[in-house]
Amino acid sequence: MDKKELAEFLRRRREMLRPRDVGLVEGPRRRTQGLRREEVAQLAGMSTDYYARLEQQRAPQPSVQITTALARALRLTPDERDHLFVLIGHNAPARFHRSEHVSPTLMRVLDRLDDSPAMVQTDLVDTLAMNPLAVALLGDQTRHTGLASSGYYRWFMDPAERLMVPEENRERHGRAQAARLRAALTAGSDTPRAARILAELQEHSPEFVRMWELQEVARRYDDCKTILHPELGRIDVDAQLLFTENRAQTLVVLTTRPGTESHGKLELLSVIGHQQLTP
Repeated sequence: MDKKELAEFLRRRREMLRPRDVGLVEGPRRRTQGLRREEVAQLAGMSTDYYARLEQQRAPQPSVQITTALARALRLTPDERDHLFVLIGHNAPARFHRSEHVSPTLMRVLDRLDDSPAMVQTDLVDTLAMNPLAVALLGDQTRHTGLASSGYYRWFMDPAERLMVPEENRERHGRAQAARLRAALTAGSDTPRAARILAELQEHSPEFVRMWELQEVARRYDDCKTILHPELGRIDVDAQLLFTENRAQTLVVLTTRPGTESHGKLELLSVIGHQQLTP
């Protein structure tokens, strides 16, 4: 770990970002050039003290997870991310088409969305980043690891996933998940991982096997869907999509129609966030 070069690299990258670049409000009396240390720490999900010690050359070697979080917080390009990994003493992630590193272009758009739930997903429905309103609506989908990171896998293997979809829509939703997995298996960004998901589902989910045998193929996200929020109930949303050039990552923006009950619920959710509505 090259502590001196790492400290300088972090400081320079932090100074090159403005609050508006990462979705933060820039106050009128701001004196700091670029982001403050505490703002980078907040974006990376770590303590301000630990981040400060990194810039002061006093911190122990960050883990791979923390390194990835720092790269995302500082909006590093893939080349800059690889450099950060080398400075810290880790092997840089392999340059597969699929990457845990969020496309900087999609991340810039996500940073500017504060009135609609939005998230960045891979073509295997791994959720890489979410804005606060998406977390309030759907829960933190970035917490999952392994095969469970894929929404395809969780739909058939995790009963909790069903709680967000009305019972009358679950058959259609399940068939859509199977159809999209088939497309990812043949033309996706990580076909080996798609094959592992397929093998697990075929072994452990009779429901998936039944739907897989229908031979349906689809790449389209549901344009309109109903989400069951645990406290606000049914919320009808429309999905708008923005893809990277290779379609390996997608920015999903969920909107509601003005004047509807769903729109009012989403406005309420944007105010209360994670606060519990009922005792």
